[in-house]
Order: sequence, then C-alpha cells, then structure tokens
Amino acid sequence: MMKKEDFYFELPEELIAQDPLEDRSSSRLLVLDKHTGEVEHRIFRDVLDYLEEGDCLVINDTKVLPARLIGSRVGTDAKIEVLLLKRMENDTWETLVKPGKKAKVGTRISFGEGLLVGEVVDIVEEGNRLIRFSYQGIFEEILDRLGQMPLPPYITHQLKDKNRYQTVYATHTGSAAAPTAGLHFTPELLKKIEEKGVKIARVTLHVGLGTFRPVKVDNILDHHMHSEFYQIEKEAAEKINSTKEQGKRVICVGTTSCRTIESAADENGRLRETSGFTDIFIYPGYQFKVLDSLITNFHLPESTLVMLVSALAGREHVLAAYQQAIEERYRFFSFGDAMLITDLSSESAD
Repeated sequence: MMKKEDFYFELPEELIAQDPLEDRSSSRLLVLDKHTGEVEHRIFRDVLDYLEEGDCLVINDTKVLPARLIGSRVGTDAKIEVLLLKRMENDTWETLVKPGKKAKVGTRISFGEGLLVGEVVDIVEEGNRLIRFSYQGIFEEILDRLGQMPLPPYITHQLKDKNRYQTVYATHTGSAAAPTAGLHFTPELLKKIEEKGVKIARVTLHVGLGTFRPVKVDNILDHHMHSEFYQIEKEAAEKINSTKEQGKRVICVGTTSCRTIESAADENGRLRETSGFTDIFIYPGYQFKVLDSLITNFHLPESTLVMLVSALAGREHVLAAYQQAIEERYRFFSFGDAMLITDLSSESAD
C-alpha cells in the first residue's frame, strides 16, 4: 500500500505564483540529482549548462483552447459559465456548466451579445452538459475573441495576455490546461539549445482538466487516472530512438511529454509513429523506459504529478528538495519556478 499522505507537504499560500514573470526564462531553477538528492539553485536559462551535444529535449506542442466562456441565459440576465471539455460532432461540445441548475436540456445561452449561441441538448456523466453551438463564421476565431484561458483554480488573478498561458512552441489546439514546464522557454533559449547540438523532438498530448483532479483515495494504487489524447510523429520517434542508441539522454519538458513517451514506448524503450489515448499513472516503483531527465514545475501536495517526480528521484529526495524550495521562497505551480531532475555526476555543468 502506498499512502496519499506520504506525498503531503505544507505550502504557504503566498508562494503560489499568481502572475507569470515578464521574462519567461528568468524563473528560478532548482536542479535535483535523482540519485543523491543533491540540490543546486540556478536561473532557468542556465538549463543550457546541463544539456550536452547529442541529448534530446522532448517538448509537448499542444495549444490551450481559450475554453472558458461567460454568457447569459437567453431572455434573462442570469450569468452562466461554460467550460469546453471535448469536441464531439456537428459543433456539439461536452462542457462543464456553472451553475448547472440553470442549464436544463433546452436552455439557450448567448455569448458576446449573440455572436455565439449554445443550446443544452443532453446531460451526461458527472452532470456535464452537451451543448450545440450556432454562429456565423469560423468557430475558432469566435472562441479566440470571446473565450478566456481556463486557468487552474488556485490562480485568482486575471491574465492580462492570453499568450502567457501558452508555450512559445504551441501548435496543435486541444488542451484544457497548459503544459506549464514549457512556459519557461523563449525562442532565443531554444535557439541556443539547438546551436549546442541538442535535438528537439515535438510530441503532442492534449492536457485534460483531470490534471487538476485531486487523488481522493487513501491508497494511491486505487486511483484511476483520466485519459488524454497523444500523438507522436515519425520524426520525433526517430530522434528519440537515435538519442538512446547513441547513449545520450532523453530530457522531457514536463510531465505530459514524459507520460506521452512512456505510454508509447515498447518494452525495449523504442518509439514509433503512433497516436491514441493514455491513462498511464506513474508513481514510485515505476521503471522508466525512455526518459532520463525531467524539467518540471513544482506541483500540488498529494497530486499524481508529485508522485510521478517521486518515481524518478525518490520520494524523500523530492520532498526534501520541495522543503528547500519553500525555505528559499521559490514560486509554486503553473506560473511558478522550475526544477530539473537529472544525474549531476554525468553533467558537464560549469
């Protein structure tokens, strides 16, 4: 039995980052040795010092949908908030509606003074609503105008610039949340990384809202993970495979990139062009097939993400590093600082 409370830590509320930094790459970087627990404190752009020629950086190029719509019930002033979860067919979406009691089947909701109108056509599992939308023009363009970023519940500030909740390499729209480890990269930093001879492999995993769902069971082995769509193209699979063959490291940016390649790899750790859904749950005891190092943010206590990083570096090392981060006043969660989990003995860090 592995207990949820084993992954608990006390976090002062003021350390939850509410706003992104002006310069993405100026976040702090805590470097943790996955074998010894040794810690170094750096600035994110120093990540360059820990990457070597021939290594492969795996990034998730998913793009966040501005999926939060605020509207009103047609014919009334009653405010209704709709969160788009999953596109079904014919402009019908599975959604989360607040307050649900105002969204019975047949209810019509107007957004942007009628630019977009939704009708509740069904109520499905967990009380989610199926809404069929009608509009003039292109749905994505209207959504871009009217939609807000679906920021995590612990961020209470309004986001001034929508793009700050996107990575600079976001390409394929479909996420309900950003792969936040990637938010620290700038085009300039990525260019320097490539100039150093590091390969960059793009994979796609569309992050679902389940990423914020707390673990409710005491024994984490009873927890059921949500399912998310992923895709790996041939070029990315070949880059990752050749890196392993040459004895170099595969470094994932974020838990989403990690879950993608670990889900798709065969028992020998090889990848091929593929797509599908993954509900992989990585916790201590898991043997990584492809990943060597991980760039990630600081995660919520008792979350599946803290369990994943503990699988890589050991629970004691991770919780001790988190304690140091708290004492050093690091910024936590989506807009917070970053962590690199690696093997410092094999580094050529200056």
